Amino acid sequence: MMASTLRKGDPVTWKSHGGQAHGKVVKKVTETTRIKGHKVAATPGNPEFIVETDEGKRAAHKPDALRKR
Repeated sequence: MMASTLRKGDPVTWKSHGGQAHGKVVKKVTETTRIKGHKVAATPGNPEFIVETDEGKRAAHKPDALRKR
């Protein structure tokens, strides 16, 4: 499973509105949090990852949406 292999600082790609986005993992989230005004309903059994693009924009994604570069 991808979640166990992703760590802070790992370079990743994911699908974005503009095509393929590139960036790095900032942290793993295991509790409800907010990012850019959106609720991220993460739990220990359903974690999400905060990622940051090369341009410095942040987003939350489920592990299955991320691929290591």
